[in-house]
Amino acid sequence: MTPVEAITLGEKAIIITLLLSAPLLLIGMAVGLLIAIFQATTQIQEMTLTFVPKIFAVMLAMLFFSSWMLIKLTDYTRELIMSLPDIIR
Repeated sequence: MTPVEAITLGEKAIIITLLLSAPLLLIGMAVGLLIAIFQATTQIQEMTLTFVPKIFAVMLAMLFFSSWMLIKLTDYTRELIMSLPDIIR
């Protein structure tokens, strides 16, 4: 395996990781922002108020995006396994 191939494998792994985590992180961030605006507006400063809605939102997003995430991860794994003979040579 050449250094270029190793860098390419690492790059693809980082890209798939970012791609799979982006929807969940963005939804969590959006819900957190909405809750922060609500807390600032009503002057309710309860720390636990932010966690429960974020957890539910991320869980719902995970249910919604899980099939897409599984397809992406399966495609990446299939591509990686198919390229093993070229990597090991």
